[in-house]
Amino acid sequence: MSVDALIQEAGAMLRRARRVLVITGAGISADSGLPTYRGIGGLYESDLTDDAIPIEVALSGQMLRTRPDVTWKYLVQVESSCRGARPNAGHLALARMANGFRNFTVLTQNIDGFHRDAGQEKLIEIHGNVHELFCTECKRQWWVKDYAHLQVPPRCDDCHGAVRPRVVLFGEALPPRALERLEAAMREGVDLVMSIGTTAVFPYISGPVVHAARMGVPTIEINPGESEISPVVRVRIPERAAVVLPRLQALASQT
Repeated sequence: MSVDALIQEAGAMLRRARRVLVITGAGISADSGLPTYRGIGGLYESDLTDDAIPIEVALSGQMLRTRPDVTWKYLVQVESSCRGARPNAGHLALARMANGFRNFTVLTQNIDGFHRDAGQEKLIEIHGNVHELFCTECKRQWWVKDYAHLQVPPRCDDCHGAVRPRVVLFGEALPPRALERLEAAMREGVDLVMSIGTTAVFPYISGPVVHAARMGVPTIEINPGESEISPVVRVRIPERAAVVLPRLQALASQT
């Protein structure tokens, strides 16, 4: 089946749906100029860092506690990859699409904040947001546009405690509140699950898609390459999100 035909079929599925769960990964931000490599937010390419350690070690909770200067060095690199980039047509179409549904929840693995910038409501940032900082001592929290003026590693202005972004580093648990919101959305029920630009290697990402497929709930995948969930989805569109989502948004809004 052609990509055009697959988009038409997915659009018809969306028109019949009322409660939608969308799961997004690094692929949706590729058209904003962000890489889709591994690491926090998928923003690292090399096997080893400049410090001759894997990025998974450099960006770990353990490293942040013992050598915050090392972790912050690579957090700054991650943030600088996002700096100057903007939400693309895919993010914007997804935010507009939400208006036509009773419940439209977006679960993202991305920490770039683009869904938030696009105006997405009912957003679950399961790995956090690189622009939200907090003090590990007094718990003060604040938002920053970028890290350009941060003294690294930063200290809290109020208590001089260690500061970190509210993101999930390697070896750390997912935020309970985000998991609770995902579980609440699943309990309420969904009649369509759409996965966009994710490899779906984590159970909390693949699980909702696999469960929906088993229950006969329509499932859509938008991804140029195949993923762990590709064999189980009902409609798989092998194309970039920025190309597909504006067309799906237009089709979903048709009466």
